[in-house]
Amino acid sequence: MYELNKKQPIILGIESSCDETAAAVIRGRKILSDEIASSADIQALYGGVVPEIASRAHTDAIAQVVERAVKNAGITYGEIDAVAVTYGAGLLGALLVGVSFAKAFAYALKKPLIAVNHIRGHLAAAYLADERLKPPFITLLASGGHTAILHTKSETEFEILGATLDDAVGEAFDKVARVLGLPYPGGPHIERCASGGEKSVPMPRMLKGNGGYNFSYSGLKTAVINYCHNKEQKGEGIDKADVAASFQSAAIDVLVEKSVEAAKERGVNTVTAGGGVVANGYLRQTLSAACEKNGLKLVLPERRYCTDNAAMIAAEGLIQYGLGNFAEYSLTAKASIPLAATLETVQSRAAKKKE
Repeated sequence: MYELNKKQPIILGIESSCDETAAAVIRGRKILSDEIASSADIQALYGGVVPEIASRAHTDAIAQVVERAVKNAGITYGEIDAVAVTYGAGLLGALLVGVSFAKAFAYALKKPLIAVNHIRGHLAAAYLADERLKPPFITLLASGGHTAILHTKSETEFEILGATLDDAVGEAFDKVARVLGLPYPGGPHIERCASGGEKSVPMPRMLKGNGGYNFSYSGLKTAVINYCHNKEQKGEGIDKADVAASFQSAAIDVLVEKSVEAAKERGVNTVTAGGGVVANGYLRQTLSAACEKNGLKLVLPERRYCTDNAAMIAAEGLIQYGLGNFAEYSLTAKASIPLAATLETVQSRAAKKKE
């Protein structure tokens, strides 16, 4: 039904899982355009994302964002080979805006529709940073909803070596920022605050020695809360910069250490990373230094392709396009998708026909 023999197909990606309305166009692994309209400033007034406001903002922006992405890519609508869209996980109402638009858009153009899991998009962002990147490698996943170390065996096959047992690292950043009275979103403000502090406040290191590749962030979050409350009860002030620097180090150092350990244990020479927390400068610096020290190649997406964006959705769409994995127009959004289900190997259409 569709022409699949193109070596450099043009994929339109659409992302609307939270408070960013994004559209991007790629040709092969080359980014032609990347457009984002964010409602983060409005959400900051409420200390977090309000789903109804996010959905309304997506509805208002999506047509214009897609139009800009296609125009700035220097292509026509007819040159698009497939439309890839985030169908989960995320805010249900926000996802539905993107999915509904993508279905109508693909149908009108008679182009294949590709359903993309948001986390798979974060993992695929590394391929945009290095067009020659090939598995196997170790991938650090660090986002607001997931924290894990993966052995990426192929573009579609992943082994979970370890994951958080409770909070994700991004979630911990947001909660600690709230305790310190820092604005939403917490991650960038923690990093900015930490830049002027010292790592002088004792913090627990999560399952560092005997937890394998697993993590736990609830204890670290609680340690920050208890430290601040104890100081408050004693009438003593706290140095927010020192607390932020100490927390940031405790949260990230173990991610770096275990990523390097995993690469050495699995005998691979490349490490990649994906997810919003990978935009953190301290993580990027310490992971880069650790990989260089251990003779490992590090492939990091640009900061803007670590946070929510449509280029990463198009990148995963490219992988699924090559497999002939297209969605039906009955596709609907899913607010939650377990990590294990996210990483399940997806058979190609050709393989399914042989069964």
